[in-house]
Amino acid sequence: MLWDVAQLSFFSAEASAPCVADLAGVLCGHGQIVSFADTAARLSVVTDDEPWRAGALAEEFAERGIEAEITSSDGGYPLVRTAFRADLLAVAQAWSRGAVKAVPAGFMLDGAALRLWMLACGRRAERGYQLQLDPRAEETHEPLLRRVSAAGLVSASGSANLLGPRAGGPAVRIVGVKRMRRLAELAGRAPVGAEAQWPAESRAVAAS
Repeated sequence: MLWDVAQLSFFSAEASAPCVADLAGVLCGHGQIVSFADTAARLSVVTDDEPWRAGALAEEFAERGIEAEITSSDGGYPLVRTAFRADLLAVAQAWSRGAVKAVPAGFMLDGAALRLWMLACGRRAERGYQLQLDPRAEETHEPLLRRVSAAGLVSASGSANLLGPRAGGPAVRIVGVKRMRRLAELAGRAPVGAEAQWPAESRAVAAS
């Protein structure tokens, strides 16, 4: 059952105070987190070369008291990376199964985590919107599809919305006016420069 925009406001990115746990949204996409001696962890994400992404992510990190530097990856793309920090260790432990990235059993995709995912690697598509998945962590794809479904952004039987590499993935595809409006309300307003890659319905939601 689809909820309307008013019902979704409780779960939106702007509904609660920012917290470190929100940064798990980066791990839904291409983000990586590594631990050091069970005392600290470092979070990093390589973005595409759209100039707004790295800056917007660094700002979101800073809102949560996490300083991040913007540098370049080996491939020449923007890299947003924190130092090793004790306050990131809980995120690392939750999202790791041995040396493999894994979606925690209790993870819920709320607006704050969704916004971080979109900033890292979300994009408008010819039909709807795509949340890119980590090609190096295939075992996270089905669990994340279920979390996106639980948030009401794809149908309960949404396997058709899990795109493979030939279709521009791996990614979760979100389609439909109501679901796009829901996505826009959950994620909040587009950062400056991101309008072309943000859900088109965000303008209507912001004006309502």
